[in-house]
Amino acid sequence: MNERQWRVGILLFDDVEVLDFAGPFEVFSVTEIENGQQPFVVKTVSEKGNIVIASNGVKVQPDYSFENIPRFDILIIPGGLGAREREIHNDNVIQWITNQMKTVQLMTSVCTGALLLAKAGLLKGRMATTHWASLERLNNEFPQVEVQREVKFVDEGNIITSAGISAGINMSFHIVKRLLGSEVARNTAKLMEYDIVI
Repeated sequence: MNERQWRVGILLFDDVEVLDFAGPFEVFSVTEIENGQQPFVVKTVSEKGNIVIASNGVKVQPDYSFENIPRFDILIIPGGLGAREREIHNDNVIQWITNQMKTVQLMTSVCTGALLLAKAGLLKGRMATTHWASLERLNNEFPQVEVQREVKFVDEGNIITSAGISAGINMSFHIVKRLLGSEVARNTAKLMEYDIVI
């Protein structure tokens, strides 16, 4: 059993969709391997480290700002109104995502977080997906992306995109399976009482 730890970073911003980040946060946080060790350390980050007001008014205090983050192995870019209406026009966020791609093992997105990856130029010539309501936008604004429909997630090696909201949970289980095997993923799903075929 591989007993290394992966550092998982989750980007937060105002009007981020709660389940986009909370779903993956839960999957990686509760995953355990045979000896009870937790193979994932999950932390949140926002541009300035200030409290983020997520969708429906949920307030979240990020662990880090862009200035003081550790090196992440896995980075999760969630979606929501804030992603598709504001952060896609935030050059600091887009450049940060571009820079993170140089050091992370896995760059991932949930829902319309894929728009931010596309804006950062990371999806050119790759297959990708997003929330069904934003598939046409992804296709029209970023024609070099091979948009995939009616899938929960698309694994392109070092980049994984997932569809809307709860699909980020499916993607997270896929990552657990990919890194630690089917049994660990199944045990995590059972603990969460999440119905998924692994």
